[in-house]
Amino acid sequence: MADDFELDTDDLQRRMDGAIASLRTEFASLRTGRASASMLEPVMVDAYGSATPINQVGTVNVPEPRMVTINVWDKALVGKVEKAIRESGLGINPQLNGTIIMLPIPELNEERRTQLTKVAGQYAEHARVAIRNLRRDGMDQVKKAKNDGLSEDDQKFWESEVQELTDRYIKLVDQQLETKQAEIMQV
Repeated sequence: MADDFELDTDDLQRRMDGAIASLRTEFASLRTGRASASMLEPVMVDAYGSATPINQVGTVNVPEPRMVTINVWDKALVGKVEKAIRESGLGINPQLNGTIIMLPIPELNEERRTQLTKVAGQYAEHARVAIRNLRRDGMDQVKKAKNDGLSEDDQKFWESEVQELTDRYIKLVDQQLETKQAEIMQV
């Protein structure tokens, strides 16, 4: 039965790609001193009885390098959007102008840059843990097949395949972390 065992490496790879995509999303939310619409992606607004992304309650624009504006479509939600931004931990103080919320992006000082690089490191570590968990899942599948009669040579082959895939994705996480930290520390 186990002679025809084939580990679904495509599924493992797809799931590891998901961990990398999640890391990229988390990195996009980190401020680097430049305004970006993507920095508001993780912020959710309590609108219409459910948590809604900001880009679904208003238009997010970047009119200048240090300013993000949100033109809220429903006047009743302006206060909720402002509250969500204040409580998001982005360190931005929203300013109201009718239905438009302006977010001036302050210059980052050295201490804040260092804090942000540590946060980026935490995000990267979460991604590494997710990838290692997927590695464990793959190894468990191989061990189960071994118990079902998979040959030792085949077991070693599949374990090395899983390990190579894991190493490649951990290296990718490290590269992205290095890039993000350099971007944050850039004055």
